[in-house]
Amino acid sequence: MKTLFLLSALLTVVSPRTYRKCELARELRGYGLGGYHGYSLEDWVCLVENESSYRTFIVNANEDSGTIASRDYGLFQINSKWWCEDGQTSNSHNVCRIQCSDLLDDDIRDDAVCAKRVVRNPRRMKAWRGWVRGCQRDLRNFLSECDL
Repeated sequence: MKTLFLLSALLTVVSPRTYRKCELARELRGYGLGGYHGYSLEDWVCLVENESSYRTFIVNANEDSGTIASRDYGLFQINSKWWCEDGQTSNSHNVCRIQCSDLLDDDIRDDAVCAKRVVRNPRRMKAWRGWVRGCQRDLRNFLSECDL
């Protein structure tokens, strides 16, 4: 039974995807992110642009004293120390109750649900360095080319 599960997990195909800005904006709006917890749709799309360049399949390692302490996964770069379980990060809190690998496919509904959970923490959008560095500015025209 264990072998069958492992084989099935290995055969699972991850469909990577790179979104276009306006396409992502429409999808995130559909998941209720526009205005969620006080952040505009522009904030969310800007966050994704700065974290993953709209790519669902990105994994980045975070080092501490020369060793990998955690990894960030998917569009929103959800961290394995706090929000998802990757089987490699020690003492993962897995607050979103999700496998990090689920954040790497083209179904971003679970990514959006977890991102909503992240923004409800005390650091809010400041939990993401990409938002801090690139999105704390006037974003009123950020989606101006999108027909929303």
